[in-house]
Amino acid sequence: MPFARYVEPGRVALVADGPLKGKLVSVVDVIDQTRALVDGPGSGVPRQQIRLNQLHLTKFRLKYAFTAPTRLVRKAWTDAKLNEKWTESQWAQKLANKEKRAQMTDYDRFKLTAARVKRNRARTAVFKSLKVKAARAGTFGKKNIPKAAAKKVRTKKA
Repeated sequence: MPFARYVEPGRVALVADGPLKGKLVSVVDVIDQTRALVDGPGSGVPRQQIRLNQLHLTKFRLKYAFTAPTRLVRKAWTDAKLNEKWTESQWAQKLANKEKRAQMTDYDRFKLTAARVKRNRARTAVFKSLKVKAARAGTFGKKNIPKAAAKKVRTKKA
C-alpha cells in the first residue's frame, strides 16, 4: 500500500517527543531530510525547526503558500477549524482516554475492575442462555439437547 501522508507544507503533525510533546503543529517548510520548519499558532507552538523523527503525521492538511508567515498559517488553521476536527478524531480521543487512565487512583482502578467483573458475568450468563437455546433448536453444536423432559413417577413394585 503506498504512503498516504507525506511531509509537505501544510501537513499537520503531532509532536511526539520533547518539551512540546502532544501539541499540534503544521509543517511550513522542509529544511532537509531530517528537519522541518513548523508552526503551531492554534496550539501555542512558536515557529521553529524540529526533527522529523519527533513528528507523527496526521491525516489533516492545511492549504497555504510555501513558507507562509505565521498570520497566514493561523488564518488557514482557524478557517479549517483544525482544533475542533482534532478533538473529534479517534486519535485525540485515544490520547485523552490514555491521559484519564494515567490520572486514575487506586480506588478508581478497583471500581473499574469491579464494574468489568459485573459486566462480564452478565455477558457470560446471556451468552450461555443463547447457546443452550440454539443447541435445543439444533442450530448450534453437534448434539440436539432435548427440552427438559417430565420426570418419571416412580412406582413401588408389588
